[in-house]
Amino acid sequence: MKKIGFIGAGNMATAIIKGLIAQNHTADLINVFDVSEEKRQQMQALGVVLCASGAEVTEKSDIVVLAVKPQNYAEAIEALKKAATEDKTFVSIAAGISIGYVQKALGKPCPVVRVMPNTPLLLKKGASALCPSNNISEEDKEIVYRMFAGSGVCEYITEEHMNEIIAVNGSSPAYIYLFAKAMADYAAAQGIDYDKAMNLICATLEGSAAMLRESGDSADVLIDKVSSKGGTTIAALDKLREHGFVEAIHDAMQACTDRAEQLGK
Repeated sequence: MKKIGFIGAGNMATAIIKGLIAQNHTADLINVFDVSEEKRQQMQALGVVLCASGAEVTEKSDIVVLAVKPQNYAEAIEALKKAATEDKTFVSIAAGISIGYVQKALGKPCPVVRVMPNTPLLLKKGASALCPSNNISEEDKEIVYRMFAGSGVCEYITEEHMNEIIAVNGSSPAYIYLFAKAMADYAAAQGIDYDKAMNLICATLEGSAAMLRESGDSADVLIDKVSSKGGTTIAALDKLREHGFVEAIHDAMQACTDRAEQLGK
Protein backbone atom coordinates (compact mmCIF):
# COMPACT_ATOMS: atom_id res chain seq x y z
CA MET A 1 0.00 0.00 0.00
CA LYS A 2 1.42 3.39 -0.99
CA LYS A 3 2.24 6.11 1.50
CA ILE A 4 0.20 9.29 1.14
CA GLY A 5 1.39 12.63 2.48
CA PHE A 6 -0.48 15.84 3.28
CA ILE A 7 1.07 19.28 3.43
CA GLY A 8 -1.60 21.24 5.25
CA ALA A 9 -4.11 19.72 7.67
CA GLY A 10 -7.15 21.99 7.35
CA ASN A 11 -10.77 20.88 7.12
CA MET A 12 -10.50 19.50 3.59
CA ALA A 13 -7.29 17.55 4.26
CA THR A 14 -8.78 16.21 7.50
CA ALA A 15 -11.89 15.01 5.67
CA ILE A 16 -9.79 13.26 3.02
CA ILE A 17 -7.57 11.64 5.67
CA LYS A 18 -10.59 10.38 7.62
CA GLY A 19 -12.01 9.03 4.36
CA LEU A 20 -8.77 7.16 3.63
CA ILE A 21 -8.74 5.63 7.12
CA ALA A 22 -12.39 4.61 6.69
CA GLN A 23 -11.34 2.87 3.45
CA ASN A 24 -8.78 0.85 5.46
CA HIS A 25 -5.75 2.88 4.38
CA THR A 26 -3.80 2.46 7.61
CA ALA A 27 -3.03 5.67 9.49
CA ASP A 28 0.67 4.84 9.83
CA LEU A 29 0.97 5.09 6.04
CA ILE A 30 -0.31 8.68 6.09
CA ASN A 31 2.26 11.44 6.63
CA VAL A 32 1.15 14.94 7.63
CA PHE A 33 2.73 18.35 8.18
CA ASP A 34 1.04 21.59 9.21
CA VAL A 35 2.50 24.77 10.68
CA SER A 36 -0.31 24.90 13.26
CA GLU A 37 0.33 23.11 16.56
CA GLU A 38 -3.43 22.75 17.08
CA LYS A 39 -3.86 20.98 13.75
CA ARG A 40 -0.86 18.74 14.46
CA GLN A 41 -2.50 17.67 17.71
CA GLN A 42 -5.74 16.92 15.87
CA MET A 43 -3.80 14.81 13.38
CA GLN A 44 -1.99 12.98 16.16
CA ALA A 45 -5.37 11.93 17.54
CA LEU A 46 -6.07 10.20 14.20
CA GLY A 47 -2.89 8.15 14.52
CA VAL A 48 -1.16 9.47 11.40
CA VAL A 49 2.60 10.07 11.16
CA LEU A 50 3.48 13.68 12.00
CA CYS A 51 6.36 15.20 10.03
CA ALA A 52 8.50 18.21 10.86
CA SER A 53 8.30 19.78 7.40
CA GLY A 54 6.80 19.56 3.93
CA ALA A 55 10.13 18.22 2.71
CA GLU A 56 9.93 15.32 5.18
CA VAL A 57 6.37 14.53 4.05
CA THR A 58 7.59 14.47 0.45
CA GLU A 59 10.60 12.26 1.23
CA LYS A 60 8.44 9.70 3.05
CA SER A 61 5.43 9.66 0.67
CA ASP A 62 4.59 8.23 -2.74
CA ILE A 63 1.66 10.61 -3.26
CA VAL A 64 1.74 14.14 -1.84
CA VAL A 65 -1.43 16.20 -1.38
CA LEU A 66 -0.78 19.95 -1.45
CA ALA A 67 -3.57 21.12 0.85
CA VAL A 68 -2.50 24.74 1.23
CA LYS A 69 -4.13 27.98 0.08
CA PRO A 70 -3.23 29.28 -3.40
CA GLN A 71 -1.49 32.28 -1.82
CA ASN A 72 0.89 29.89 0.02
CA TYR A 73 1.66 27.57 -2.88
CA ALA A 74 4.93 29.10 -4.01
CA GLU A 75 6.35 29.01 -0.48
CA ALA A 76 5.13 25.47 0.21
CA ILE A 77 6.54 24.03 -3.02
CA GLU A 78 9.84 25.84 -2.64
CA ALA A 79 10.27 24.16 0.75
CA LEU A 80 9.77 20.65 -0.64
CA LYS A 81 11.15 20.81 -4.21
CA LYS A 82 14.55 19.31 -3.31
CA ALA A 83 12.77 16.25 -1.89
CA ALA A 84 10.56 15.85 -4.97
CA THR A 85 11.41 13.16 -7.49
CA GLU A 86 9.68 12.25 -10.74
CA ASP A 87 8.35 9.00 -9.29
CA LYS A 88 6.19 10.90 -6.77
CA THR A 89 2.68 12.07 -7.64
CA PHE A 90 1.44 15.45 -6.41
CA VAL A 91 -2.22 16.31 -5.82
CA SER A 92 -3.30 19.96 -5.94
CA ILE A 93 -6.65 20.91 -4.37
CA ALA A 94 -6.29 24.71 -4.55
CA ALA A 95 -8.42 26.90 -6.81
CA GLY A 96 -6.69 28.17 -9.91
CA ILE A 97 -3.43 26.21 -9.49
CA SER A 98 -2.68 24.39 -12.74
CA ILE A 99 -0.73 21.20 -13.40
CA GLY A 100 1.88 23.27 -15.24
CA TYR A 101 2.20 25.65 -12.28
CA VAL A 102 3.00 22.78 -9.91
CA GLN A 103 5.47 21.13 -12.28
CA LYS A 104 7.24 24.43 -13.02
CA ALA A 105 7.47 25.25 -9.30
CA LEU A 106 8.88 21.77 -8.60
CA GLY A 107 11.39 22.18 -11.41
CA LYS A 108 10.61 18.71 -12.77
CA PRO A 109 7.73 16.99 -14.62
CA CYS A 110 6.30 15.05 -11.69
CA PRO A 111 2.87 13.48 -12.23
CA VAL A 112 0.17 15.84 -10.93
CA VAL A 113 -3.56 15.47 -10.30
CA ARG A 114 -5.47 18.72 -10.14
CA VAL A 115 -8.61 18.35 -8.02
CA MET A 116 -11.48 20.71 -7.22
CA PRO A 117 -13.38 19.26 -4.25
CA ASN A 118 -16.05 21.01 -2.19
CA THR A 119 -16.82 21.28 1.51
CA PRO A 120 -19.75 18.78 1.62
CA LEU A 121 -16.92 16.25 1.34
CA LEU A 122 -16.70 16.79 5.12
CA LEU A 123 -20.00 14.88 5.38
CA LYS A 124 -19.12 12.33 2.68
CA LYS A 125 -21.43 14.24 0.32
CA GLY A 126 -18.67 15.84 -1.74
CA ALA A 127 -18.51 16.61 -5.43
CA SER A 128 -14.96 16.57 -6.81
CA ALA A 129 -13.65 17.32 -10.30
CA LEU A 130 -10.32 15.66 -11.18
CA CYS A 131 -7.77 16.21 -13.93
CA PRO A 132 -4.63 14.00 -13.99
CA SER A 133 -1.50 14.81 -16.00
CA ASN A 134 -0.71 12.48 -18.90
CA ASN A 135 2.38 10.99 -17.24
CA ILE A 136 0.61 9.56 -14.18
CA SER A 137 0.56 5.79 -13.61
CA GLU A 138 -2.80 4.03 -13.71
CA GLU A 139 -2.20 2.88 -10.14
CA ASP A 140 -1.71 6.40 -8.77
CA LYS A 141 -4.60 7.71 -10.86
CA GLU A 142 -6.88 5.09 -9.31
CA ILE A 143 -5.60 5.76 -5.77
CA VAL A 144 -6.27 9.50 -6.09
CA TYR A 145 -9.71 8.86 -7.58
CA ARG A 146 -10.64 6.59 -4.66
CA MET A 147 -9.28 9.17 -2.23
CA PHE A 148 -12.07 11.54 -3.24
CA ALA A 149 -14.73 9.06 -4.40
CA GLY A 150 -14.77 7.66 -0.85
CA SER A 151 -16.35 10.94 0.24
CA GLY A 152 -18.77 11.66 -2.59
CA VAL A 153 -19.12 11.94 -6.35
CA CYS A 154 -16.14 12.36 -8.72
CA GLU A 155 -15.95 13.42 -12.36
CA TYR A 156 -12.92 13.67 -14.65
CA ILE A 157 -12.69 17.09 -16.34
CA THR A 158 -10.18 18.30 -18.94
CA GLU A 159 -7.80 20.92 -17.57
CA GLU A 160 -9.04 23.62 -19.93
CA HIS A 161 -12.25 23.64 -17.89
CA MET A 162 -10.80 23.25 -14.37
CA ASN A 163 -11.12 26.97 -13.60
CA GLU A 164 -14.72 27.05 -14.82
CA ILE A 165 -15.66 23.94 -12.83
CA ILE A 166 -14.83 25.77 -9.58
CA ALA A 167 -18.01 27.81 -10.07
CA VAL A 168 -19.98 24.61 -10.70
CA ASN A 169 -19.02 22.52 -7.68
CA GLY A 170 -16.22 24.20 -5.72
CA SER A 171 -17.68 27.57 -4.78
CA SER A 172 -21.33 26.79 -5.49
CA PRO A 173 -22.25 25.52 -1.99
CA ALA A 174 -21.89 29.12 -0.79
CA TYR A 175 -24.48 30.44 -3.22
CA ILE A 176 -26.81 27.58 -2.43
CA TYR A 177 -26.46 28.46 1.28
CA LEU A 178 -27.23 32.11 0.43
CA PHE A 179 -30.34 31.05 -1.49
CA ALA A 180 -31.50 28.89 1.43
CA LYS A 181 -30.83 31.68 3.92
CA ALA A 182 -32.80 34.18 1.85
CA MET A 183 -35.77 31.80 1.81
CA ALA A 184 -35.56 31.16 5.56
CA ASP A 185 -35.18 34.89 6.28
CA TYR A 186 -38.37 35.56 4.29
CA ALA A 187 -40.20 32.85 6.25
CA ALA A 188 -39.02 34.34 9.56
CA ALA A 189 -40.17 37.80 8.46
CA GLN A 190 -43.65 36.31 7.96
CA GLY A 191 -43.64 34.92 11.50
CA ILE A 192 -42.65 31.34 10.66
CA ASP A 193 -40.10 29.72 12.94
CA TYR A 194 -36.67 30.06 11.25
CA ASP A 195 -35.43 26.56 12.16
CA LYS A 196 -38.64 24.89 11.01
CA ALA A 197 -38.50 26.79 7.73
CA MET A 198 -34.84 25.88 7.21
CA ASN A 199 -35.63 22.22 7.89
CA LEU A 200 -38.29 22.30 5.16
CA ILE A 201 -35.94 24.17 2.80
CA CYS A 202 -33.12 21.64 3.29
CA ALA A 203 -35.49 18.75 2.62
CA THR A 204 -36.73 20.56 -0.48
CA LEU A 205 -33.16 21.01 -1.74
CA GLU A 206 -32.41 17.34 -1.15
CA GLY A 207 -35.64 16.25 -2.83
CA SER A 208 -35.12 18.56 -5.77
CA ALA A 209 -31.60 17.18 -6.29
CA ALA A 210 -33.02 13.65 -6.21
CA MET A 211 -35.62 14.61 -8.83
CA LEU A 212 -32.90 16.05 -11.08
CA ARG A 213 -30.89 12.84 -10.73
CA GLU A 214 -33.54 10.15 -10.68
CA SER A 215 -36.75 11.32 -12.39
CA GLY A 216 -35.39 11.12 -15.91
CA ASP A 217 -36.71 14.62 -16.63
CA SER A 218 -34.61 17.61 -17.64
CA ALA A 219 -34.46 20.70 -15.45
CA ASP A 220 -36.78 22.53 -17.87
CA VAL A 221 -39.37 19.71 -17.75
CA LEU A 222 -39.23 19.62 -13.94
CA ILE A 223 -39.77 23.38 -13.80
CA ASP A 224 -42.81 23.03 -16.04
CA LYS A 225 -44.21 20.23 -13.89
CA VAL A 226 -44.43 22.48 -10.82
CA SER A 227 -45.52 25.58 -12.73
CA SER A 228 -49.27 25.61 -13.26
CA LYS A 229 -50.48 28.35 -15.58
CA GLY A 230 -51.53 31.36 -13.53
CA GLY A 231 -50.41 29.69 -10.31
CA THR A 232 -48.11 30.59 -7.43
CA THR A 233 -44.91 29.08 -8.87
CA ILE A 234 -45.25 31.02 -12.12
CA ALA A 235 -45.69 34.21 -10.10
CA ALA A 236 -42.43 33.48 -8.24
CA LEU A 237 -40.52 32.51 -11.39
CA ASP A 238 -41.69 35.62 -13.22
CA LYS A 239 -40.37 37.79 -10.40
CA LEU A 240 -37.00 35.95 -10.38
CA ARG A 241 -36.70 36.48 -14.13
CA GLU A 242 -37.71 40.14 -13.76
CA HIS A 243 -34.78 40.58 -11.37
CA GLY A 244 -32.38 38.83 -13.76
CA PHE A 245 -31.94 35.72 -11.61
CA VAL A 246 -30.34 33.56 -14.31
CA GLU A 247 -28.08 36.38 -15.49
CA ALA A 248 -26.98 37.05 -11.91
CA ILE A 249 -26.00 33.39 -11.46
CA HIS A 250 -24.04 33.42 -14.72
CA ASP A 251 -22.28 36.67 -13.77
CA ALA A 252 -21.40 35.25 -10.35
CA MET A 253 -19.96 32.09 -11.89
CA GLN A 254 -17.92 34.11 -14.38
CA ALA A 255 -16.52 36.23 -11.52
CA CYS A 256 -15.54 33.00 -9.76
CA THR A 257 -13.73 31.76 -12.88
CA ASP A 258 -11.98 35.09 -13.40
CA ARG A 259 -10.69 35.04 -9.83
CA ALA A 260 -9.43 31.46 -10.24
CA GLU A 261 -7.44 32.55 -13.28
CA GLN A 262 -5.93 35.45 -11.33
CA LEU A 263 -4.91 33.15 -8.46
CA GLY A 264 -3.13 30.80 -10.83
CA LYS A 265 -0.82 33.47 -12.25
